[in-house]
Amino acid sequence: MDNFNFYSPTEFVFGKGRENECGRYVKKFGGTKVLIHFGGKSAEKSGLLGRVRASLDAENIPYCELGGVQPNPRDTLVYKGIELARAEKVDFILAVGGGSVIDSAKAIAVGVPYDGDFWDFYSGTQIKEALPVATVLTIAAAGSEGSPNSVITKEDGLIKRGTGSDLIRPRFSVMDPELTQTLPAYQTACGATDIMAHVFERYFTNTPEVEITDRLCEAVLCTMVKEVPRVIADPNNYEARANIMWAGTVAHNNIVGVGREQDWNSHGIEHELSALYDCAHGAGLAVIMPAWMEFVYKHNVMRFCQMATRVFGCAMDFENPEATAVAGIKAFRTFLHNIGMPINFAELGAKEEDIPLLVKKFGVGTGRTGGFVKLSAEDVTSIYKLAAKAAL
Repeated sequence: MDNFNFYSPTEFVFGKGRENECGRYVKKFGGTKVLIHFGGKSAEKSGLLGRVRASLDAENIPYCELGGVQPNPRDTLVYKGIELARAEKVDFILAVGGGSVIDSAKAIAVGVPYDGDFWDFYSGTQIKEALPVATVLTIAAAGSEGSPNSVITKEDGLIKRGTGSDLIRPRFSVMDPELTQTLPAYQTACGATDIMAHVFERYFTNTPEVEITDRLCEAVLCTMVKEVPRVIADPNNYEARANIMWAGTVAHNNIVGVGREQDWNSHGIEHELSALYDCAHGAGLAVIMPAWMEFVYKHNVMRFCQMATRVFGCAMDFENPEATAVAGIKAFRTFLHNIGMPINFAELGAKEEDIPLLVKKFGVGTGRTGGFVKLSAEDVTSIYKLAAKAAL
């Protein structure tokens, strides 16, 4: 196991009806004027925004609002949020929604106190100051409610990039599993795929002797394999929703990834799909991650056998370990198909003829990228081609 620091200071406010306590927690963390940031009309129609407003009113905390966040959140709305927050002298950002809303809120938070263009932070500049952010989570997926990360799409050129800093970890996150019960099955499945991908990016490592985090990763993955079909069959299954919601947080606050080299190639390769085609991030990962696995599994066959046997219950073939590894990858892809995810370009709405553009936008150039296996531009091309033609 490698040396590591682990820092995860977010206060998680978990359970039924906890959104009614937002005002109290904003006050606890020093907010005196709040920007409520949200997505579409569902938060209003469901009464969630009304409950959040009432909780702020009860604590005499003034607020302004900015809705309109789209999946794969755009820089154009971030600029509007920064302008509004400055004009209203906001000192606290409250994101009410899923990962896209939270990522957009984090971008606003770093942009308000910064004299330059907030996009600088998504181009390599280190974050040195940010307004405090908190969340009311409505979909289990991105893990942004407990992570120091944010991903934004720049509309000019359709470039999707991320940034990270402990300064944008949420101060608190309200997590009421009941808020996820009205999600369509497709959104639930997309979120579940993202959760599993966050774990796999950490699970496939070259670091030896990481049994504790291996087992933690496998616990999250096994939970998803059990619980996702249950909520697809019964959207009102609170206990299954609760397990998935907490799994999403654990998957991406890095407790399952400490002390080990991580990969993150699949996320980078997928980002170009969702930037170009505006598809759901989880759907893109469902297409890319099994293809990445097919391309790299020979690098460490036994690690893929471990996944196959421990997570998907495949029988170990000691005479032909590669067969076990391949069976595990097939089991993962079949699982994704069974919960309603696309498994190839045609089902996602992507075009094979766009692969050269996707590779160019990914930007490997003549170098290599990734942790588990360092990929060249030619390797990324091969993965896109595997993804394009994937089948059960």
